[in-house]
Amino acid sequence: QVQLVESGGGLVQAGGSLTLSCAASGRTFGSYFMAWFRQAPGKEREFVAAWNAAGTYYTDSVKGRFTISRDNAKNTVYLQMNSLKPEDTAVYYCALDTRRGTDYRNRDTYDYWGQGTQVTVSS
Repeated sequence: QVQLVESGGGLVQAGGSLTLSCAASGRTFGSYFMAWFRQAPGKEREFVAAWNAAGTYYTDSVKGRFTISRDNAKNTVYLQMNSLKPEDTAVYYCALDTRRGTDYRNRDTYDYWGQGTQVTVSS
């Protein structure tokens, strides 16, 4: 059984930084997509960033500020978040695709999800 466990969320002032981690157990990543999504109160869960063997992908609002990376030896994916803004406040979820999907921005591509970690950015 695959489990994804996020950590690293918290409260930070605008302009600050946080690093989220997502540790996977139950299988290795392989070359599949690993991604971060986020969900703010009253909004739909939205794509933030994704990683696969071909590269990294970001939504426009976080380009240049967020970096997704993976440590295959630790089966862990990270999201380094710099220059945080109040609009980045949300619950952040990591997600794993084991079915070799291609639409990395689509929530339905991913078949495993973590429980989420809260990120709050104060102004």
